[in-house]
Amino acid sequence: MTSAQFMRSFALVVLLLEIAFLPAYAQQSTMNKSERYDIVDVPFSAFNVVKNNATIFKLPHEHITNWQIAIENKLTYANPDGNAVIRLYEDPDKQKFIEIGMGSPPDYKFWTAVNTPEDGYFVIQQPQKLGWSPGKIVTITHSSNSGLSVSVGQKVMVDNLDIAGFTVRDFTVYGMGSISDPPATNSGSVTLSIVSGNPAENPIFYMPFIVLGGTVVLIVVLLKTKKRT
Repeated sequence: MTSAQFMRSFALVVLLLEIAFLPAYAQQSTMNKSERYDIVDVPFSAFNVVKNNATIFKLPHEHITNWQIAIENKLTYANPDGNAVIRLYEDPDKQKFIEIGMGSPPDYKFWTAVNTPEDGYFVIQQPQKLGWSPGKIVTITHSSNSGLSVSVGQKVMVDNLDIAGFTVRDFTVYGMGSISDPPATNSGSVTLSIVSGNPAENPIFYMPFIVLGGTVVLIVVLLKTKKRT
């Protein structure tokens, strides 16, 4: 068999494998039983409280280890010192949380912090002026391999931080520093879109390994055929 014939055979095998997995790809959202989706729209009024009175939201699903959250801030701030602070919890009673803060204009401060029972509260990414802006999506990602990452639009704020695993079950929001402060916001909302799942339970996850295995088998067959001829 010539090299050209070999390449045609190889391409045919890959094509057949792709065709076999296209239906799985098209239906992966229903076939992967580990996938979970939640969308929560938080009204502006929930942010007009102090930290000790933070509004608690219980998520419909538990998002274990491999998850991504997209946050869209559509708030109108009423106080130049007001904030929109979101804390993601495993369990509010155990005080392990991830904190995202978005300040009001004109500074548009942005920060990320983590609290653990062992180490307490520490700021990962210090408050940064012009750290976020309306229209830019804040993305928080956590995986078993890469840890925690946070980005605003295309800008990475936190990259691959190991926080010893994290399952999102609840979150809280607040925006006022003191009960004597004026309301932090007067209209709008913040939308959290959450997706999680184990990629190993998706058939597409195995496709590269199947293609590799098919390629090895093809090479072995071709070598044996060449020896015989």
